[in-house]
Amino acid sequence: QVQLVESGGGLVQAGDSLRLSCAASGRTFSTYAMGWFRQAPGKEREFVSGISWDGSTTYCVAAVKGRFTISRDNAKNTVYLQMNSLKPEDTAVYYCARASAEFTTTRRNEYEYRVWGQGTQVTVSS
Repeated sequence: QVQLVESGGGLVQAGDSLRLSCAASGRTFSTYAMGWFRQAPGKEREFVSGISWDGSTTYCVAAVKGRFTISRDNAKNTVYLQMNSLKPEDTAVYYCARASAEFTTTRRNEYEYRVWGQGTQVTVSS
């Protein structure tokens, strides 16, 4: 059974940076696309960024494009989300997720992911 554990969240000021990490247990990490989602208070969970199984393709939603970068290290079974120039509207619980199918490019929809982490809180003060 694969488990995902996020880390790296915290309380920062607007303009600061954070790097989130998501460590996967098991040996099936490297063949699956991965994604980051977030859920702000009172809002539905939304897709933020995704990366293909081999890291060759990435995608970020418009709200974070140019500020957030997703990457992965398959040797370490870890996916990262580098977040720069953070804004108060980035405040949310951030979740990483593993796609349902192997060997796919970036996935953008929640239903395309099967395994989820427990989330890590990111709070950006103004």
